[in-house]
Amino acid sequence: MRRHIIIRVATKALIPLIILFAFYVQFHGDYGPGGGFQAGVILASALVLYALIYGLDAARAVASEAAVRACLSLGVLIYAGVGIAAMLAGGDYLDYGALNHHEPSHGHHLGILLVEGGVGITVTAAMLSIFYAFADRARVAVAERDDALEEGEV
Repeated sequence: MRRHIIIRVATKALIPLIILFAFYVQFHGDYGPGGGFQAGVILASALVLYALIYGLDAARAVASEAAVRACLSLGVLIYAGVGIAAMLAGGDYLDYGALNHHEPSHGHHLGILLVEGGVGITVTAAMLSIFYAFADRARVAVAERDDALEEGEV
């Protein structure tokens, strides 16, 4: 893919726009269509595009598998943490109004923002884990095929 300079340059121009759109969808989700799930998939698609154009090793340098696993846990912890914080504030689990007793609408906004953030982080990490798993399987299959060709088995 190193010789395809137009694709590489176009990708460098598109990836920041894709990421910006993902953040727009993330933070606009409580006012209209969108939210954490959609933003997570869009953000993961930017990283998958990067991996397809620049290689899997380059993508793993940007988002390592350890970081992806940590983000999987972090997103779930944020989601659960908001629910526990609401319970500690005297409300029910994920009762956002309890997060701000003086102005419950501010608590609702904060709760939705945090929960959708946790969902976005988790979905991005899950999509990248799936992509890395399939990419590794393909890499192993190609290596096995090349070994078989060298040994004359095919």
